Amino acid sequence: MTPTLVREHLSHAASVPPRVNLCARARDWSEIQERMLVPLYETVYERLEVGPGTRLLGLRCGSGLALLMAASRGASVTGVDSRSERLDLARERLLPDAPPGARGTRARADAELRAGAQLVDGSPADAAAAKTPAFTLVTVFEPIGCLAGDSEGLGDLLAGALPLTGRGAAVVLAGWGPPERCATSSVLRVATKPADPLRGTAGCRQAARDDLEEVAQRAGLKPDGSGRVACPFGYADMDSAVRGLLSTGLCDGAVAATDGKQVAKELAEALHPYRRPDGTVWMPNVFRYLIARVP
Repeated sequence: MTPTLVREHLSHAASVPPRVNLCARARDWSEIQERMLVPLYETVYERLEVGPGTRLLGLRCGSGLALLMAASRGASVTGVDSRSERLDLARERLLPDAPPGARGTRARADAELRAGAQLVDGSPADAAAAKTPAFTLVTVFEPIGCLAGDSEGLGDLLAGALPLTGRGAAVVLAGWGPPERCATSSVLRVATKPADPLRGTAGCRQAARDDLEEVAQRAGLKPDGSGRVACPFGYADMDSAVRGLLSTGLCDGAVAATDGKQVAKELAEALHPYRRPDGTVWMPNVFRYLIARVP
């Protein structure tokens, strides 16, 4: 496997409330929340027969779980994310021999060489070296359709990535399913009520039927199939559920409008109907994916 991690210049951090501990939140994402979408990753990889012949470019790759799963199938993987805290955790997963905080050093370069990896800080275009084969698959597994305007940055991201692909390459986009089948979306709507639109915060909205198709159309892609996947969110206890949902960043507008403690309290109250007698929290959800092709 040849994992590569690339830092995207477009920064999500600009909209993060200053009181948020980004490192702690990234760790919560990696240890609690990221695994909730594993059924989505598995379904897409199985449908597209991801394997040794796949060169995958993962945009907004988070802490690298989807990349690791593709690499375990033999794929060559490249990850792009602007959130350095999550990207550092992805490095730990994909490059366990690399010394922490050693970017640009000889030791780091040696670790990358042993792992067959290349680490580049920059945009998707920086992932392409001369004579490097084109990517055969591009994924954006971070679901859209929950926050107002959450698909706006995808156009620029795809514009930078598509020139690195070949004709017929697959591009996978993911989104929240119908609100009536996503218990978590109703929880988030309750918890984010403190967000005041007049302050420029992004509030929750219901996923629209054609969200993914509209993104693909704007990017000049041709839809080539879609599907739905059950991705229940299950947590060991209420504290894990609250921390996991806060780690998504979907409550940042409410945190900015009030404070983290108040939003955590709102989340806990909204989650109460999904708490089981043994203390675990379980919410059924359905996510949608679209497969599009580069013309």
